[in-house]
Amino acid sequence: MIRFENVTKRYADGTVAVDDLTFEVAEGELVTLVGPSGCGKTTTMKMVNRLTEPTSGRIYVDGSDISEVDPVQLRRRIGYVIQQVGLFPHKTVLDNTATVPHLLGAGRAKARARAAELLELVGLDPSVHGGRYPDQLSGGQRQRVGVARALAADPPVLLMDEPFGAVDPVVRERLQNEFLRLQSQVRKTILFVTHDIEEAVRLGDRIAVYGEGRIEQFDAPAAVLGAPANEYVADFVGADRGLKRLGVTPIEEGDLEQPPVVHLDDPLPRPVDARWAVVLDAQERLHGWISAEHARGTGTVRDHARRMEARLPVGASLKQAFATMLQHDAGWIAVTDEAGRGDFLGVLTPGGLHEALRRSIDADAHEVARAEVALESVATAARTAPAGKSRAADDPSGRD
Repeated sequence: MIRFENVTKRYADGTVAVDDLTFEVAEGELVTLVGPSGCGKTTTMKMVNRLTEPTSGRIYVDGSDISEVDPVQLRRRIGYVIQQVGLFPHKTVLDNTATVPHLLGAGRAKARARAAELLELVGLDPSVHGGRYPDQLSGGQRQRVGVARALAADPPVLLMDEPFGAVDPVVRERLQNEFLRLQSQVRKTILFVTHDIEEAVRLGDRIAVYGEGRIEQFDAPAAVLGAPANEYVADFVGADRGLKRLGVTPIEEGDLEQPPVVHLDDPLPRPVDARWAVVLDAQERLHGWISAEHARGTGTVRDHARRMEARLPVGASLKQAFATMLQHDAGWIAVTDEAGRGDFLGVLTPGGLHEALRRSIDADAHEVARAEVALESVATAARTAPAGKSRAADDPSGRD
C-alpha cells in the first residue's frame, strides 16, 4: 500500500533528514516508526502526504506515484492525526468530524451522519459529545475525535504523529487499547510515529527503528526485541528488552501443563495426586480449584471448590500472565479458550512462562514455529525437584 524507493530528504543547509529509505508497508498493516528526536521519522511520514517533498526517490501509495497526484486531493484521501489534535475550536465535535466528508462533496446531513457513526466507533456517544466544543472535552476525548475525523473519509492510509503523547499514562493506555480494538475492525494501513519503544512494540505489526535518517531495523516487534540487528538497536530498545518481549509473546497451548482435574458434581473423597486439582463443570469449563486436603472430605467437589482468580484466555500475552501471577500471588494461572466460553485448556506456570519466552526467541532466530523449538525444560526440572515451600504452590489463589 505504501512503498518508498530510495527516498532522500536534504535541506538547503545540507542537513540530511532522511537518507535513501527503501521499505514497504502492506495493506492493512500498522507500522510504527520509532527513534529519538531528529532521526527523520516524522519527516518520513510527512512525505507520504506531501507536507514535505522528498529531494529524491519515489513514494507510492496504492500503486500511484504521489508526485503525480495533486497534493490537496492526496491529503483528503489520507487520514492524519497529530499530537495536538488540531480540532477547529469554533466547530462542534460533530462538525469537526464531518469536515472532510463535507469537503469531498457529501451533503451536510450525510456528512454529519457519517460523523455520528465514527464517534460511536471511537467510543464517544454523539448524542452526548456531538454538540460540545473541543475545549469542553478531556485530552483523551479530543484524541478520539481526532482519530474519528481522520477516518471520516474512509481513507486507505492513516498517518499518526505521536497521537497519544500529550495525555497522562493512564489515559494513554486506554487510548492504545481503544485504538487496537478500532484497528481490528477497520484494518487501515497505518504509519504511526512514536519515540516510545513500549508503545511501538505494543501497537505495531512491524517496527522501523530509526538511527540518523536511516532505518536500522525493520521487523516484527518480537524480532526487534529478541534479535536486535546491531548495537544501536540493542541500546535503543534497552537492556530490559526481554521483559518488553513478554508483551508481544502470546500464550500458546503448547506452553501449558495438564494438572489433575475433577468435576463439580464428583462425590468426595477424590484421589488427587498433587496438592490441588482444577475444578471443571459438566461442560468442561473452568470453575475453580480444590486442595488435596479438601478433596479427601465429604459431600461433593462443589461443596469445597474455590474460585480461581488467576486466569487468562489463550493468546493473552506473557506479560499479562506474569502480571496476573504477581497480582494474585499465584503459583500458576488457568488458561481458557480464546473464544471466551471458559473451556479449560491447561495451566501456565512460572517455569512454563520462562520456557515460552525462550522458545519464542529461538523460534525467531531460526525462523521456525515455537512448537518446533526443543529446550531443556525449566518446568520439567522444577517438577522433579523437591516439593516447594512457597505458599503459592499450596494455594493457587495466593490465600491461606
